[in-house]
Amino acid sequence: MSKTRSRLPHEVHDQIFGWVLALVAGHDLVKGERIGVDGSTMEANAALRTIVRRDNGETYREMLVRMAQESGIDTPTIDDLVRLDRKRKGKKLSNADWASKTDPDAKVARMKNGSTRLAYKPEHAVDLDTGVIVAAPIHPADKGDTTTLDATLETAARNLADIGLAPTSGDPCDLVTDKGYHSRELLKGLDGDIWKTRIAEPAPPNGYLRWHGDEAAQKAVYANRSRLKSAVGRKAMRKRGEMVERSFAHVLDRGGMRRAWLRGRENVHKRYLIHVAGFNLGILMRALFGCGTPRGARGASKAFLFVVQTDVALVIALVAEFDGERAMLLIVFTPEGADRPG
Repeated sequence: MSKTRSRLPHEVHDQIFGWVLALVAGHDLVKGERIGVDGSTMEANAALRTIVRRDNGETYREMLVRMAQESGIDTPTIDDLVRLDRKRKGKKLSNADWASKTDPDAKVARMKNGSTRLAYKPEHAVDLDTGVIVAAPIHPADKGDTTTLDATLETAARNLADIGLAPTSGDPCDLVTDKGYHSRELLKGLDGDIWKTRIAEPAPPNGYLRWHGDEAAQKAVYANRSRLKSAVGRKAMRKRGEMVERSFAHVLDRGGMRRAWLRGRENVHKRYLIHVAGFNLGILMRALFGCGTPRGARGASKAFLFVVQTDVALVIALVAEFDGERAMLLIVFTPEGADRPG
């Protein structure tokens, strides 16, 4: 798989994801009317002990040894270093000062369980009517929600356009997110665009809002609040909590992608796109046959999945029997420009 992945460029993985999305849309499983967006964290295949300072290449341990020697301890022990690290002020792992030697693309971030790790930030744009993931970019883990949303929406709009469901300013698509994506500048930028925002609004810090003459921001915030408080908005927000969180549970937790096993954001994204495409195929299989996994089909039916890898191709074959009828789905991936026998 690693050799095939390295031979196939990122564009091919995008095309595979788009092909699966078009296949799912062909069975009316992509509506393109309400899109929910949220992000999560994925632990990188790199440990914090691999980080070094960007200015001088000094490791964390080497920094502690130097600080101990500067304080008068010529040969510090492990206990001395631990004590020094615990007591020193300004203890913070900033991505501006530190980077990983093994995976420079990974960033220091707080995980969902509260721990600090080197990580990436996957973000899902999910069709709230069907649960199909229409975009799944991987962002640097130190980027905030309001920073990454534009790139995710651009990818989602492009993928929807490729299957004939492009949102327009005359027929906008509902955008439903949590309060982490709420900002005045973002709402101003999306106001009147192809996205109709229904973004949860955090409570103002002082109990009221100040506009300082920014009428465009005031108009955008009040319009978003009005749409959010409507019956349609409340229903869409409940649907976001169901569909988007379910996609992360299946892909990251149950699917085993909570921790990356590759290094480099491009390689991680290649693997993630294929994984999400498999999630979308599961939704299609569940709609067609009532089960989306071989385990689900084990009781009443028979299904076999074959994966064959060669130097020039990756072949995936799904053979299934339902109600006495046999069917086979065959998918062949070949890298462009791969050496072929003469």
